[in-house]
Amino acid sequence: MNWKEFDINDLDLENMGSWPIQIKAIFAAILLAAVVYGGHYFFISDRLQSLEQAQAEEQTLRGDFQMKYRLAANLMLYREQLKELEARFAELLKMLPSENEMPGLIDDMSYVAADAGLAIGSLEWEQEIERDFYIEFPIRMSVTGNYHEYGEFVSGVARLPRIVSLHDFKVTKSDSGGVNVEVLAKTYRFKEGAQLPNNLPKNAGSKG
Repeated sequence: MNWKEFDINDLDLENMGSWPIQIKAIFAAILLAAVVYGGHYFFISDRLQSLEQAQAEEQTLRGDFQMKYRLAANLMLYREQLKELEARFAELLKMLPSENEMPGLIDDMSYVAADAGLAIGSLEWEQEIERDFYIEFPIRMSVTGNYHEYGEFVSGVARLPRIVSLHDFKVTKSDSGGVNVEVLAKTYRFKEGAQLPNNLPKNAGSKG
């Protein structure tokens, strides 16, 4: 069969040897492309996807290893820091007033205010607030004086043996030329039987 005389309708699949060489080449190229595509689709693509997943997992594992290596390398340092934090926390808990010391705290606040030269307008407990492992005791107070006296009062509160924090300041000018200050003082008491945060000494909440 001559190439110029070729008609696609004359193709005989049972007698490919009689096909023109050009048709054989085209058919072989199509067949090869089909084999390559089929092999890639059915055999290689899944393995390439598995390879990509394995490479991504390898990067993740490398990152985890590097992080754990750094942690392991600094393990002793972390342990020392943890012990230091435990000791600090235990000391802070000892600074919380016990139940027997709560009534005297009002007297301490009154003494500090008077010693700073402030005139006390009001000083009273508000409703206690329960937290995770401690109880918050707010003290609403109003004092009158000048800025220097109020600064002395704040310093005196900071020097108290038990923890007292000051919040929600409201400052207004008084008729005498000084200032009226309303402030919410808060002290805290460890809640007996409460679950301490992890890794903290169980005796940290003992009354001091």
